[in-house]
Amino acid sequence: MASRPAKVGDKLVVSSFPNTISKGFAEQGVRDVAVCLLPGTEIAFDDNIVVGIWSAWAPTWYAHDTKVGRFKQLDPAALYTHHDALELPDGTHVRLHDMKEGQTATVLQLPAAPKTEAEAQEQKRVEVVA
Repeated sequence: MASRPAKVGDKLVVSSFPNTISKGFAEQGVRDVAVCLLPGTEIAFDDNIVVGIWSAWAPTWYAHDTKVGRFKQLDPAALYTHHDALELPDGTHVRLHDMKEGQTATVLQLPAAPKTEAEAQEQKRVEVVA
């Protein structure tokens, strides 16, 4: 799967990707290229963020009362889980894997360059082993 780093102003869409079970962001109109966000990247959605809670048969969709989130990765040491998530203004986290596909957003701000080793570790992405 092709990928590229996010840039300020990018128009993104929540997408699933071919031959994977993961969801992430792609450029609107170019869904075969994943757009990679660094932890700390801030994005604004066109509408309230919608996620699903899975029952036995299908998801129940609900909207959070916000249109903004900050990208982060959860549980970086855990294997066999989806790490990519958004931190919402109220402190809750939603995993990208649980988000409804087709939602559109714009990259508002990239994270500042790290000044300390701790900041560098916080911005480090979890390595994907294929």
